Amino acid sequence: METTAVRKRTISPTRKATREKVFIDIPQADMLFLQLFADKMGWLVNNKQNLWDKYVQSSPQNVDLSDEDIMKEVRAVRYGEM
Repeated sequence: METTAVRKRTISPTRKATREKVFIDIPQADMLFLQLFADKMGWLVNNKQNLWDKYVQSSPQNVDLSDEDIMKEVRAVRYGEM
C-alpha cells in the first residue's frame, strides 16, 4: 500500500478510485501541455466542443413533436401557461 504525501491517506491498489470532474480555464497555448500531461497521468480531457459533440450524437434523431408542441412547452416554462 502507498501513502499519499498530500492527504496522508493509504491507497489500496485494489480499490477503485472515484473520479472527479474539474473544469479549468487555461490559455489555448497551454492546451497541448495539459493534454500531454493528462495522457501521461491517465486522465481524460474534454473541451466544450467535445462535450457538445457527444451530447448531439446521443440525442434522438426522430422526435415526434410539432412546432406547436414545442412552443406550448416553451410558453409553459416561460409564462407558467398550461
